[in-house]
Amino acid sequence: MATTSAAQGGRTAEELEFGTARNYVGGEWVEPAGAPLADVLNPAMARPIARVVLSDTAEVDRAIGVAQGAYPSWRATPPVERARYLFRLKELMEASSEELARIITQDHGKTLDDARGEVSRAIENVEVACGIPTLMMGYGLEDGAARAIDEQVIRQPLGVFAAVCPFNFPAMVPFWFWPYAIACGNTYIVKPSEQVPLAMTRIFELIDQIGLPPGVINLVQGARETVEALLDDPRIQGISFVGSSPVAKYVYQRASASGKRVQAQGGAKNFLVVMPDAVPLLDAAVSNILGSAFGAAGQRCLAGSVLLGVGAAHKPALGRITDAARHIKMGYGLDPGVELGPVISGAAKERIVKATDEGQRSGAQLVLDGRGARVEGYEAGFFVGPTIFDGVNPQMQIARDEIFGPVLGVSDVSTLQDAIDRINASPYGNAASIYTQSGKAAREFRYNVVAGNIGVNVGVAAPMAYFPFAGMKGSFYGTLHGQGRDAVEFFTDKKVYIERWL
Repeated sequence: MATTSAAQGGRTAEELEFGTARNYVGGEWVEPAGAPLADVLNPAMARPIARVVLSDTAEVDRAIGVAQGAYPSWRATPPVERARYLFRLKELMEASSEELARIITQDHGKTLDDARGEVSRAIENVEVACGIPTLMMGYGLEDGAARAIDEQVIRQPLGVFAAVCPFNFPAMVPFWFWPYAIACGNTYIVKPSEQVPLAMTRIFELIDQIGLPPGVINLVQGARETVEALLDDPRIQGISFVGSSPVAKYVYQRASASGKRVQAQGGAKNFLVVMPDAVPLLDAAVSNILGSAFGAAGQRCLAGSVLLGVGAAHKPALGRITDAARHIKMGYGLDPGVELGPVISGAAKERIVKATDEGQRSGAQLVLDGRGARVEGYEAGFFVGPTIFDGVNPQMQIARDEIFGPVLGVSDVSTLQDAIDRINASPYGNAASIYTQSGKAAREFRYNVVAGNIGVNVGVAAPMAYFPFAGMKGSFYGTLHGQGRDAVEFFTDKKVYIERWL
């Protein structure tokens, strides 16, 4: 990948050049003979910047075989030695963090600051996984079963695992899973989204430098055929997935039907509740709320997409948020000062525009309309401006369905209990946040809201790497989540060992 100074098509920032995103299997870069290729677009320009291999079932079969062959030796590698590879990767990723962020911006469209944050979160997961000698420890008890009979629990890896990853966090999401998996002694296959394969391709170039035994970690590019081959193969012990709820449910049902462990993170309709006692603090909170609703163009599973103003908080919250949203600077994420980039594709833009049309037809008041957004120099880009509705009631489609774009619906409710009831009636349960100065209200909210990630005066309740990325109801299918201790539990099984010496 070479850095060039771009000067055409509205491009004003230095960019990286890309070729074909290939597979990395058994420690080697592979472009399967005859495999179809798909274009990878820069969403700010709607032009190809690379191509990606679409692997077929045979290539998936080969990758699984290589990973399975590498497993016995890797399992027998002491955990402290496995962790040392991750320490080396952490150093390389830190040294390459700015390059990785720029790749994400070109590949995905998010702003450079958002991309930098994503890379930091990926590195944090490597740091946590480096603690595997402690995280993987079991426990025991002398005379635990009876006199002179000792009992203990040990954790053991299971074999080959795989991740099917989304487009919205191309670097971070795979790191919720694979560093923990290989640190525990498993081998792994990562399948990135075919829309954004470039960040993981570059990360695997770094992985290639740390000296892991061939086959421990593998990269397989592809689309639906690739995914279904991973879901169905009996040699895969478990699947990690992040995407929309319908697909998460499908992945869970199909993979678990063949006996696999599954953690499938689905979609969301996340709520932001503003209490009356938070109105004096709105000047400080507005940027936080804007970041939740419009950061990464709303393409986050933790994005705040419904704001509930309780009582007297409704009008001032709506007014200040709308005024601030009018001044958000849209553009190409590599250009200075840009706060809102494009959405991922033309299809995504069309879907968001249709959702906005439906919101108007249903009777919601369109306070700020982002459908006609245009950015000078990037007229072909997939831009949607900040969009705000008021008077959104629970029966409206825009209140029920995940839009996954920069669209915020606002409603007024009379009490905190009304807000909690609205949240709990949603089929989703990914995240919810409350803005308040009251500890009592915050505790009531935390105690009663059915959602996996709760924020208090925090718009994006994103767990750190040493906590699980939670989710409830239709936002998660499975038992154990990604990151931290949950990940270690997912990637190991417990064996109870009882011994008596005669």
